[in-house]
Amino acid sequence: MTEAEAAAELPPAPEEARAVFGEFFPEAVRYAELLADAGVKRGLIGPREVPRLWERHLLNCAVLSEVVPEGVTVCDVGSGAGLPGIPLALVRPDLKITLLEPLLRRTNFLQEVVELLGLDHVTVVRGRAEEMMGKVAPVHVVTARAVAPLDRLAGWGVPLLRPYGEMLALKGDTAEEEILGARAALSKLGVVETSVLHVGEGVVDPLSTVVRVEVGESPGGVRFAAKRAKAARTSRTRRRR
Repeated sequence: MTEAEAAAELPPAPEEARAVFGEFFPEAVRYAELLADAGVKRGLIGPREVPRLWERHLLNCAVLSEVVPEGVTVCDVGSGAGLPGIPLALVRPDLKITLLEPLLRRTNFLQEVVELLGLDHVTVVRGRAEEMMGKVAPVHVVTARAVAPLDRLAGWGVPLLRPYGEMLALKGDTAEEEILGARAALSKLGVVETSVLHVGEGVVDPLSTVVRVEVGESPGGVRFAAKRAKAARTSRTRRRR
């Protein structure tokens, strides 16, 4: 399959997409076209994913909005081609979203998409999540999709949260198993509750599976307490200058 053939196989948007994206449906279509064309050419998605872009990727990510609180700050860790961050941004203009991605070719693509779609409430930041404490403001919600196993993902994402924030990770059928395997690591990171949610009723089949990881007053736990305090002091010093 050539790149041109992959782009040509992008199917029409399903009716569910019109309902989910609402007034931003044209922007969602443009994003799908960008993924099917530039996304494939730059190696951000595989050609075989193009025929199922809507159901498996855009809608699967957009329904995450069902469990994101209103008007909060969000950091999409390991954003890649913008999933789930960009579909979430299209559905929820009330959110302030940071797309965090370490690879330059991906951040270049993300910046182009943000500008083309006019997503003024979205910021692209290049960097690794584990190096961002003190460099980006703590957020209410961290999102992620297909980035890493839950224990490792939590080690990167949880320290970026504000106290009593939450991480929402799109996962597959092994969500419950991942939670069991990560329980000790999550506890050390200050996690106080975990749960598995299913979202997208009437939109996607099967439903999207979301692991919700909620933290207490010390995101990252004892391991990150000193680092968090140092980052806060550095931030105050910069503001005084």
